[in-house]
Amino acid sequence: MEDRIIRSEYSEIMQKSYIDYAMSVIVSRALPDIRDGLKPVQRRTLYDMYELGIRYDRPYRKSARIVGDTMGKYHPHGDSSIYDCLVVMAQTFKKGVPLVDGHGNFGTIEGDGAAAMRYTEARLAKITQENFLSDLDKDIVDFVPNFDETEKEPSVLPVKIPNFLINGSEGIAVGMATNTPPHNLAEVIDAEISLMQNPEMTTKQLMRFVKGPDFPTGGIVINQTDLESIYEKGEGKIRLRGKVETEKTKNGHINLIITEIPYTMIGSGISKFCQDVASLAEKKVSNDIIDISNQSSKEGVRIVIELRKNTDVENFTNLLYKKTKLEDTFGVNMLAIYNGRPETMGLKEILQANIDFQFETTTRKYTTLLAKEREKKEIQEGLIKACNVIDLVIEILRGSHDRAQAKECLVNGTTEGINFKSRESKVMASQLKFTPRQADAILEMRLYKLIGLELDALVKEHEETVANIYRYEDILEDRLSMSMVIQEELRNIRKQYKSARKTEIGNYAEAVYEEKPEEEIDVAFLMDKFGYVKTIDSNTYEKNFETIKQDFKYSFIMKNTGKVCVFTNVGQLHTIKASDMPQGKMRDKGVPIDNISNFDTTKEEIICVMPQSSLNLYRVLFVTDLSMIKIVDGGEFDVTRKSVAATKLSDDDRVKYVGIIDGEESVVLSTKNGYYLRFPIEEIPTQKKTAAGAKGMNLGKGDFIENVWLLHAEEEKVVKVNDKNVALSDLKIAGRATKGVKPKKG
Repeated sequence: MEDRIIRSEYSEIMQKSYIDYAMSVIVSRALPDIRDGLKPVQRRTLYDMYELGIRYDRPYRKSARIVGDTMGKYHPHGDSSIYDCLVVMAQTFKKGVPLVDGHGNFGTIEGDGAAAMRYTEARLAKITQENFLSDLDKDIVDFVPNFDETEKEPSVLPVKIPNFLINGSEGIAVGMATNTPPHNLAEVIDAEISLMQNPEMTTKQLMRFVKGPDFPTGGIVINQTDLESIYEKGEGKIRLRGKVETEKTKNGHINLIITEIPYTMIGSGISKFCQDVASLAEKKVSNDIIDISNQSSKEGVRIVIELRKNTDVENFTNLLYKKTKLEDTFGVNMLAIYNGRPETMGLKEILQANIDFQFETTTRKYTTLLAKEREKKEIQEGLIKACNVIDLVIEILRGSHDRAQAKECLVNGTTEGINFKSRESKVMASQLKFTPRQADAILEMRLYKLIGLELDALVKEHEETVANIYRYEDILEDRLSMSMVIQEELRNIRKQYKSARKTEIGNYAEAVYEEKPEEEIDVAFLMDKFGYVKTIDSNTYEKNFETIKQDFKYSFIMKNTGKVCVFTNVGQLHTIKASDMPQGKMRDKGVPIDNISNFDTTKEEIICVMPQSSLNLYRVLFVTDLSMIKIVDGGEFDVTRKSVAATKLSDDDRVKYVGIIDGEESVVLSTKNGYYLRFPIEEIPTQKKTAAGAKGMNLGKGDFIENVWLLHAEEEKVVKVNDKNVALSDLKIAGRATKGVKPKKG
């Protein structure tokens, strides 16, 4: 056979393959079916539990057994996805109506994971068994082959309630995602019944029953006016808030207690919230917080924030709404598989899809029941007729050689080869016309059925069968009758499983937090030689002034509302708010400066640290290793960014000196090779911080600036450099950009 080469565009093959993959993920894994509200892994897990007989009224079975059986028979995609699905279906804080009854550690609302599957046990919840898996034996849904065609599984479960709305759903597919909030079972059923009675109802009318989402964690929906649009389109944003209560403690403090949280805070969100509240105190956004503790338990959420006596509770609560996840947004996208395709559906469309599914399953159910009742009626009529001629039937049975001969006589009246007691019996036997099914029932009939009471019961049973047939035919032929049956079933489910609404719905104004101006006081900034910084009380600073000057590299008084400016050798300025630094005591260690700023210890070296308030009042002198010098107005360093360039440097140059000019008359530069130059400050150009500066001193080859001093007029100053005393005040004032001199020993 000749080889055939099929030529095709690579892009077309990739496009088709990716679309096939995307649709496989969308339909077979990530999105729920609108009819039963279940993803394939959920449907398979529940069906496997049903197959294993793990019913609500039977003992729990190990989760590992359920997971292994489901994976082996129906879902060969790994055990973790199956167990995760099983866990979620058992968690009361995630599902409005849990579908699995879990026994053991199935995780907590605070984000603790479930125990390993070998430790936990599970069984079907009662509502799942009675309303998700019942009637599977009545040909109510289609069964399809499993992945290796060795088993059959239902393509959809015959769920009797709009589970897609009641339990909600979340999932990420390829290019699309679903995120449906859970709703109150009683409200959804009321809306479905009303829509069945009046198919012309609008979304707004349906919302008289479905007031909004009902999250298992409670909370408050604060944008009620947006819900109609969300339920009309099937997408939008719901704003949620936690519920807050207050109580006074014995010492007069106020406890703010969070009893309900937004649904989006489930899991690690609770610990993150506690960290955020603690951060508000650390960063001094609020000075009202004394302590925060998470006292949540199996009984429910309880997060306690202890506040000071005179706290404005309403203003503080608004702060939590603005700065933490106590107010959050739930993005709604009610996307599901409808008629084999992903579709975003509104409230009415979802309910109508469920109604259509109920009519479909009810039709198939009663078609099966009707066929069984008709078969039963046929047999019952044959038995009653046989009882009326029981003597003849017994004579036929006794006179026949085998079962086939007796059945032939009962069905077709064939009497050849059968021994009768009289000719009259033979004539009567030839007139018998039982159906094959009736004949089989007669041949299998037991003698006790001939007792009078048994005959009466048979007649009564026949009457009930006839009544059932009439009822089933009426249900199948009259849509209104079928509708009444479905409605009655829904009412029974509502009565048995209804629960009070947990989530409050309303329209609330946006939280407005009025930030109280912080009281401005003096604090002392301290930085040790290892780069640890902190602030202390100014009185403590003054009392320990001498000790502090010895033990700390930088120390000065500043305002608690101010900033510290850190100049580095690479020409960068890093600013740090006083509020970002820990306020402590003398013995406290503080925090590394690089933890609260952009300072990089691996690439930079600190040249100077000073309060920003000082910079605003004075001019700043910059000197580099290669003797570039300039003066910058201190106001240029009043910046909002945490890091900016303080000066311009060439690639091989570094900042040597940064200092404030406060009435000094001259500057002295000294080099590594021992040259000194003194010249008037007036000769130094005033430039912008982005400028490189002017030459301060002519340097010899390989030489660089080692020291910088500022001198007042008539000031006598002697410094010691390399064991050499140098009288700076004796240096003659020369011009900028000259070589300088080598002074004699002082």
